[in-house]
Amino acid sequence: MICVPIVADNMKDALRDMESASKVADVIELRIDYISDVNLPQIMEKRTKPVIVTNRPVRERGKFSGSEEERLLLLKQAVQLQADYVDIEHDSMQGVKTSIGGLLTYSKTKIIVSYHNFKETPDNLLEIYNTLFQSGGDIVKIVTHANSITDNIKIYQLLQQSKTPTISFCMGEYGIISRILYKIFGSYLTFASLQKGKESAPGQINIEELLNRYHVKSQNKHTKVYGLIGNPVSHSISPVIHNTLFKEMGMNCVYVPFKVDEIDTFISEFKKLNILGYSVTIPHKESILHCLDDVDPIAGKIGAVNTVVNKNNRLVGYNTDLEAAITTLADVVNVSDPGLIGSYFKNKNVTIIGAGGVARTIAFGLKRYDSNITFVNRNTERMKSLAREVGCSFASMNNLQNLETDILINATPVGMYPLINETPIDANLLNSKMVVFDTIYNPAETKLIKDAKEKGCKTVGGLPMFVYQAAEQFRLWTDKTPPIDAIKTIAYANL
Repeated sequence: MICVPIVADNMKDALRDMESASKVADVIELRIDYISDVNLPQIMEKRTKPVIVTNRPVRERGKFSGSEEERLLLLKQAVQLQADYVDIEHDSMQGVKTSIGGLLTYSKTKIIVSYHNFKETPDNLLEIYNTLFQSGGDIVKIVTHANSITDNIKIYQLLQQSKTPTISFCMGEYGIISRILYKIFGSYLTFASLQKGKESAPGQINIEELLNRYHVKSQNKHTKVYGLIGNPVSHSISPVIHNTLFKEMGMNCVYVPFKVDEIDTFISEFKKLNILGYSVTIPHKESILHCLDDVDPIAGKIGAVNTVVNKNNRLVGYNTDLEAAITTLADVVNVSDPGLIGSYFKNKNVTIIGAGGVARTIAFGLKRYDSNITFVNRNTERMKSLAREVGCSFASMNNLQNLETDILINATPVGMYPLINETPIDANLLNSKMVVFDTIYNPAETKLIKDAKEKGCKTVGGLPMFVYQAAEQFRLWTDKTPPIDAIKTIAYANL
């Protein structure tokens, strides 16, 4: 079930939001601690969906600042009015039993006994669960703050061991996946805001995104999970692309973003969830190699992986960026015949800004055609090391004023959303003879591309490369070839 919390600060807005939420939610949470002029009988009369009545005190980061007696009187009234659920903080259960315990015997109201930790996800979750379970509630709720993506695994393991209906997930950006995958984790319900700006807790996704991007209604315990490993990941349109393809092709699959700091720990811990495939982006394309069971020879030679396939619990790495980048460059210079690609790129002077996974991939791809490649990067040691591996030249950023190149490629995140006014190179260094390729796809037209167009350069952004590599990823994961035109349409619509 999906529960939408109502966080309006007055009755008029609360009733309006409750009516809107009832059209899309399974359950409504009435945060009466937010409502200054709360009128519970009126709210109960207007409800059309099951409701959870919550009166969160200030000590639990709620809005109710009155006495504990006053707070419990409102919850008692909710029980008398036959609220479907009442949320009681675990440390208030004894007071509730004393004041309204007799009412509960004859009421249909179910008690959610809740524990919130806004600082961390502790290791003793099972101990906390047992304490709440023994307190006499009907449903246990344990919500914690995720300081790492792997905190979600603690929640998953707790839910696998729970003996009663249990609501559990992680708050914060790292905890978003536990909200999206709540059915797979085994949570009784998840929470989604009515719209952006009306969240009741950090990391809460709006219900439109939960329904339309992640298709939560059609998920079940058999749904296959794929995802994006990176940091940051919030800018990515990969979830829109892959989830739309899964839906259109009738596949019971979901694709989610994994914001990952430590790649080793993530790969080890998330084997417990049996993720069937990953996309890999900045900054993990190189560091993930030593975490894998096997690596495709091309990806191994490049030293960078952007795709991982789970083959019978063995993680195998691939690189779909290489061919995608070459195809993108060939398209922009109108070389459609694969047999002519080599002759076009041979002896072309190519300058690649960057020394990460994307730079490595494109350099190895062009080196096959004997292009004259020069790396430019602020990290001199990294640049020199990569130049030695590929067998090409390098230059400092300070020497860009002497830039003479046929093809200029930005393989850094400079200019990526949200820092869209940044560029890796001064516009005065560009000239109309250049082909300029920016591998960034969000925004679709970066400042570098805008500057290059003004100089009369042939230009291409990262979106075509993204489309080609995404299509090949999808094929590697599912053995099904998705329609390229459909991916292009989805990608352009979402940028």
